[in-house]
Amino acid sequence: MNLLEMHCKAMNLPAPVLEYKFHPKRRWKIDAAWPGFRLAVEIEGGLYGRGRHVSIKGYKGDLDKYNALALMGWRLLRFLPEQVKSGLAVRTIEEYFIERRKE
Repeated sequence: MNLLEMHCKAMNLPAPVLEYKFHPKRRWKIDAAWPGFRLAVEIEGGLYGRGRHVSIKGYKGDLDKYNALALMGWRLLRFLPEQVKSGLAVRTIEEYFIERRKE
């Protein structure tokens, strides 16, 4: 169980599906997803070193993935690892679920 998953459990939020493959043709995965709610969460690691996300090719690939998510009707929330650790991520996810209950 990862930290985001533990935070969701502690807040009595629905459990995410980790490493969710959302696209029917591409091998793209989302770090955490709630398919029934069309909510995707990406934890943007690798920004401080030589990670894939900071290369031009990696950044472009992320844009392609995020745009595909949007075109498929998903909402995407993006966080840094320290935002997960601080609890900001789970509070934002909780806000999403609170807003969905109002609809």
